Amino acid sequence: MSETLTPEPPHANELPPEELEQDAPLDERGNLTSEFVRMIRERIDERDDDEVRRQVAELKPADVADLIEQLGEDDTRKLVEIEGAELPAEALAELEDGARDTVIDALSTEQLAEAVAELDTDEAAFVLEDMGEKDRAEVLAEMPIADRLALKAALEYDDETAGRIMQRDVFAAPGYWTVGQILDRLRSVERLPETFYDVYVVDPGYKIIGLVPLSKFIKAKRDQIVQELCTPEPIVIDAKMDQEEVAYLFEKYNLISAPVVDDSKRLVGMVTVDDVVEIVREEINEDMLALAGIEEDNAINMPIRKVARSRFVWLLVNLGTAILASFIIGLFDATIQQMVALAILMPIVASMGGNAGTQTMTVAVRNLSTRTLTGATAVRAVWKETAVSVINGAAFAVLMGVAAGLWYAGLVGQPRAEATALGSVLAAAMIINMLCAGLAGILIPLGLQRAGQDPAVSSAVFVTTVTDVVGFFAFLGLAATFLVN
Repeated sequence: MSETLTPEPPHANELPPEELEQDAPLDERGNLTSEFVRMIRERIDERDDDEVRRQVAELKPADVADLIEQLGEDDTRKLVEIEGAELPAEALAELEDGARDTVIDALSTEQLAEAVAELDTDEAAFVLEDMGEKDRAEVLAEMPIADRLALKAALEYDDETAGRIMQRDVFAAPGYWTVGQILDRLRSVERLPETFYDVYVVDPGYKIIGLVPLSKFIKAKRDQIVQELCTPEPIVIDAKMDQEEVAYLFEKYNLISAPVVDDSKRLVGMVTVDDVVEIVREEINEDMLALAGIEEDNAINMPIRKVARSRFVWLLVNLGTAILASFIIGLFDATIQQMVALAILMPIVASMGGNAGTQTMTVAVRNLSTRTLTGATAVRAVWKETAVSVINGAAFAVLMGVAAGLWYAGLVGQPRAEATALGSVLAAAMIINMLCAGLAGILIPLGLQRAGQDPAVSSAVFVTTVTDVVGFFAFLGLAATFLVN
């Protein structure tokens, strides 16, 4: 009976488990460990180039990009110098804008052209799109003619369109070919798409007739005519279609890939599901940042001046809304002087309205982006949010009205009648503001989309303005009418 022995790594049994874990570059969640990043920094400072190359060679391109983003600008330049041509080209497409700019500056034109040529056209266009015209032309001039023409064609499409994110390498065959002919062609072609899921069937004008999923294609007999296998009238994407529309079609029809056509309906490329996953992630991040009035500064390596400038604009807008709310308060300064309790309680009304409006607005923006909130469902959605606002407004009105009345009567020692009146005014203002907050949270995003604006970018400012102004005006206006002589 034989036995196969697997030798242990040298000295593995002499190392404690803690040290073995610290040597691992990734933690249990797949993120680079702080110990590994610190070790790379130390090796870079010590100019231990061989060890740096050995460690980086064991990482996947996405992890190399993660490492670069954590190193900082100076260490990144040194790492690029050490790696040279060994730096994975795929890492360039994974980097955030600030870190990618640093890497591009550190690479020579020849090195950058060689790296870009290894990428798919969609990833290569992503790397080159933010470069200056002169630098981009120099890189393209160093590339093979076929890659250069393909990239120039991709860059002619607008940013965030199907033409920009598509892969131009596709496999298509005429409808009269047999499965055997196509298989022989696939085996003989030197350059095939790195990943594809369908065989596209085209007419002599290179217009889509249909497609054959590979799972169906490989089961067919060699003498089968491919047009007899193809799925007619497939989902086809226009090259000028916005990438959000592309992602919506993929989600709606459960697509893995889809052909892309130009204005003449000729096949020019394909979009695959990995591209769409990236689109969804980008759009989610953009919407999350836009709701907070932040644009394009989610990267750690983004220059401080650019971050400050982008946030300043929205902070200035918010300052204007805060001044408007203060103006409303100023209209009732005499009322506040006669009853100090109003100054203590009025932030509660505005805050509760603001939170309620933000909840409704977030749901509305999400539903608009996923197409579940449309013209056909708008009336139902408005009615639903109105009902929710009235129910929650009434609940919190009772809660805060009773609490304010007990506090004003018990702790402050005011007459029960005045305490009851104050609680009633607070309750009424709470209902009014939360109702307005709910309506604003649904109607403002709908109105902005109808006007052709992005609801995620502008809704928050308008909703906050409504809840602050209505909250202060309702509470102080009711107090001036019923509480102060």
